Amino acid sequence: MTTTRADGRTPSELRPVTIERGWSDQAEGSALISFGRTRVLCTASFTGGVPRWKQGSGKGWVTAEYAMLPRSTNDRTDRESVKGRIGGRTHEISRLIGRSLRAVVDMKALGENTIVLDCDVLQADGGTRTAAITGAYVAMADAIQWARGQKLVGQRSRPLFDSVSAVSVGIIDGVPMLDLPYVEDVKAETDMNVVVTGRGLFVEVQGTAEQAPFDRSELDTLLDLAVAGNADLARIQREALGYDPLTPAS
Repeated sequence: MTTTRADGRTPSELRPVTIERGWSDQAEGSALISFGRTRVLCTASFTGGVPRWKQGSGKGWVTAEYAMLPRSTNDRTDRESVKGRIGGRTHEISRLIGRSLRAVVDMKALGENTIVLDCDVLQADGGTRTAAITGAYVAMADAIQWARGQKLVGQRSRPLFDSVSAVSVGIIDGVPMLDLPYVEDVKAETDMNVVVTGRGLFVEVQGTAEQAPFDRSELDTLLDLAVAGNADLARIQREALGYDPLTPAS
């Protein structure tokens, strides 16, 4: 018997995913991504130069910042900039996004340039970090394409050598499920975020037993769900871009 979730999906089905490229007129690359009711605006800023500790290396840098708008959740939260300090969760997710995107970038091919990815959550309904990673890749690909057009990177260089996306999985009422909205996330017995490249290689696996510990077979089932979900996300990314960002100009 197939389990049907509150929103009508099967356990192995993604929420409706849309990616709107070029949402920002100012950024070198941008994408508004939706995982169901979760919406994240991702912008990629391409700038010349690198942090001081990388100067003279001939290599570039990719970094990220993540933030939630005050009314992205049911109750308003103060802006962290107003509080005067950045919270631990924000730091953690910012670092995760940066690590995930750096995993598919050839820093030498990028040259001594920096890409800053800003991921701002407009509406949160679970999976904000996974949506941010998936959308940031599209924004970054467009920023690199812009830089190639401006001759800021070599026409035949390949700064991107793979795609990357992320999705959540979890066990709810004993059933492994893909892409959890908030209502499922808060009651998950096991909760996991999985970052995977287009080739199916793992970049990061963040998994926690929120209630009872999980066994190896449950872990394998969750990872299989995540790999299949990320394969679908990679296809959606390719369709949104409409070109192959991994192939340099001829």
